[in-house]
This record gives sequence, C-alpha cells and structure tokens, in this order.
Amino acid sequence: MVRPVTLNDVVGLERYESMRDELRRRIIEIKTHRRVSVGDRITLVFENHQTVLFQIQEMIRAERIVDLDRVRDEIDVYNELIPGPGELSATLLIELQDSTRVREELPKFYGLDEATRLELDGARVDGVFEGGRAREDKVSAVQYVRFPLGDKAPLVSAAKEVRLVIDHPNYRASETLSADVRRSLAEDLREPRP
Repeated sequence: MVRPVTLNDVVGLERYESMRDELRRRIIEIKTHRRVSVGDRITLVFENHQTVLFQIQEMIRAERIVDLDRVRDEIDVYNELIPGPGELSATLLIELQDSTRVREELPKFYGLDEATRLELDGARVDGVFEGGRAREDKVSAVQYVRFPLGDKAPLVSAAKEVRLVIDHPNYRASETLSADVRRSLAEDLREPRP
C-alpha cells in the first residue's frame, strides 16, 4: 500500500534547491520502472509516494509557495494521485507530435475512459478515469486513471502476462508490462508491515 504524502515529507524551498538535482536523478530512475508506452501516442506513468512528493516539491518550487496552508492544499490535491489499497494509479499522457494539430487530434481520444484496461492472464480490470477531463469537443492531454484490482492484486506479480490495453475506435494498442515494471507495481500493492 502506498503511503500518502504528509507535511513532514515536504522540505522548504532552500533545502529543496540544495537536493533537487539528486532527487531528480532518483525520480528519473524510479520512473523508468513505472512508465509504460502503449503504442506511439499514449504513455502511462504509475504514481507512488516518491513520484507524488516530487510533483509537490516541484509545484512549491515553481510557485514559490511558503505559506503552510497553501503547502497543505498542494499536498491534498496531489495525494489524489496516490493509489488506494488494492489499486494502481497512473497519469496517462496523450503525446501528439504535431503541435499544430493538437486541437484537431485530441477530441479523437474521447471515450478513452471506456477503452483502457489492464489484463492479467486474461482477467480484465477496467481503468477508472478522473471525471471532468474529457467531453466530446475537448479532451485533456493529461488524464488520471485508477485500476481497482481488488482480489486480482496478487496477479500483478504472479500472472504469466500483464498487459495494458487500449481498445478505442481511433486508437488500438497494447503493451506487455516488463518484469521491472511489474516488480515496482507489486511493491505498491504490498500490505504494510506491522
């Protein structure tokens, strides 16, 4: 189970600046085991405590936030990305190469929320998308999706094959999760030790 970020995890601006380069290197390494490209235009990055903490620290840095109430607000917002017990949580990025066609191309991904799933040896877990990020005429290039595994959680490490599948009329692709990605995600699902 992934621990949410607390105020005690966050460091002040000056201290963060002194450790930022090293933290960025670590996060890049962590994300290599949490990033899955599904076809050539969609990537999912599975979130955990470290990735969310990094996003909070970067937001505090970018906006020069020093007020504790505003820091708490950022923590609350970003903790929504933390997966709950028995689930995985990911940021889904729609990556379009031609920036001049983004407004034309993004609406073609409407309905992605009904077309994205995990398959664990054929057992299907549909993605549950955060609401309000898509409508027929406008789709956000950044989506947030949860995979409520429940009793299928042990299959992340035990299944012979775990695949991310997108079966959308305008985009069909799938990707088998590597052993490294599966190990990293299985760690998220591990019950905390007493």
